[in-house]
Amino acid sequence: MASFLDRIRNGIKAFNSQGTNDSYNKFIYNWIGNNTLSNNTNDDDFIKRGYAYNPTIYSIINLISKAAITVPFQVYKKIDDGALKEYKALTGNGANEQSILKAKMMRKHTMIEVDYTSLDKVLSRPNPAQSYSTWLEELIAFGKLTGNRYIYGIYPDFGENKDIVYQLYNLPAHLVEIKSDGIFKPVSKYTMQYQNNGYDLDADSVLHIADFNPDYSGNGSHLYGQSPIQAGLRSMTTNNEAVETSLKFLHNQSARGMLTPEDDQLTPTQAKQLQDAFKRNFSGSQNANRVMITGKRFSWVNFGLSSADLQLLESYKATQSDLCNLYGVPVVLLNNLSHSTYDNYRTARKVLFTNAVIPELNKIKDELNRWLVPQFGEDLYLDFDYSVIPELMPEQQKLVDSLSKSYWLTTNEKREAVGYGVDDTYPLLNDYLVPSGFTPISELDLEVNDEAMFPVNTPAEDPTEDIVSEETIEEVIEEEEKKINEDIIISFEEAKKELNLRKKNASTKTNSN
Repeated sequence: MASFLDRIRNGIKAFNSQGTNDSYNKFIYNWIGNNTLSNNTNDDDFIKRGYAYNPTIYSIINLISKAAITVPFQVYKKIDDGALKEYKALTGNGANEQSILKAKMMRKHTMIEVDYTSLDKVLSRPNPAQSYSTWLEELIAFGKLTGNRYIYGIYPDFGENKDIVYQLYNLPAHLVEIKSDGIFKPVSKYTMQYQNNGYDLDADSVLHIADFNPDYSGNGSHLYGQSPIQAGLRSMTTNNEAVETSLKFLHNQSARGMLTPEDDQLTPTQAKQLQDAFKRNFSGSQNANRVMITGKRFSWVNFGLSSADLQLLESYKATQSDLCNLYGVPVVLLNNLSHSTYDNYRTARKVLFTNAVIPELNKIKDELNRWLVPQFGEDLYLDFDYSVIPELMPEQQKLVDSLSKSYWLTTNEKREAVGYGVDDTYPLLNDYLVPSGFTPISELDLEVNDEAMFPVNTPAEDPTEDIVSEETIEEVIEEEEKKINEDIIISFEEAKKELNLRKKNASTKTNSN
């Protein structure tokens, strides 16, 4: 039992913690009061004029949500919190082929896969009316349209599991409002306005996942997430108007123009005959580029402009690219033929997952791990397996070649990396196989004999001992020059004697003749 002093210390800690919270609430929520907080944006328009009206918005939302539901979830038991941080960094919003493969290899050292848990049962069938795929697709669609996702958890009325959710429902985000109790409880309830009726839901039973909203205007509007469409509202409106204008032009178009004689001498009967002759002789594709010749001079009055003159197509394409940029979706995936090649499409699918799908799933995963998962166990962890995404897997041949050289991985780890799963039939597959030329250091004879002799390093000679003075160098040079001169003199004398001898022999031969 805690002592009196311990109770005082705990009370001071609680008081300080509550005081910090109150001090924050005083300048953030001072002007809220006990009211329903209004959302400064009309989320209803984002659905009626966006998803239900604009084909580009509809296509983008479906690309993201339908790609996201292909990524399976799995419940794990945490075994190493430190390694889990590194794992989360590898599978974060900047994930790529290499990081996802590395995360897959280290997952078994971080978490243990757990099957058939109560949490797995709830997520696999969130409620009687929806499967996991339809529930997640709806959740993501509301989030991408309004910037808000509301998950309503149903708890049992009684029993030992009355504090554990057993059903999950998505609330229509454009119909939900936040109720506040002022400074002490800024978010006390969530109210859903449906068919002119309001339904209050306790804040603890609702998980609100909101996108960032910098609108701190003092009325609590920052508690609502900001829709991506809010930033691109003008682009969406321009996109809608371009389609509407083009449609009106098609519906309201009449004759392209009128031919009138310049001398005004054309009776109604003649005009009718001229019209029939023109239709008979010059209409249709078979008469394209034929030249019409008349006996009168006519003037042309144009009744309308072509869609090229109105530049509707250019406006539509420009706003389409803007809306794709808002959601991080490559415009190539919307059948933009100017960029559609196989390589571009494959790269675009990869960008779709890295820029749009994975960040959305990570946001949902983190919030579920905060709100829902601890109800089923503090050591549990919910994760999405991004390694099954084909666009984010390395090319099979390159992966196999790389793994064949990775002797630091077991055969089962290599099987798992290429998607074949672990084979528990043969224990040898869990062993490390290294090249035959490798020898363990423990098997090497590295012991030193006491009688072993090692070479002794002798000190280097002093280089200054070999230095010769300049005087000695000059004496050597003089002696060498003297020897050279003597040799030259001797050689000269010998040559002179040889020459005199030759002259003497030559004169002797002459006298004898």
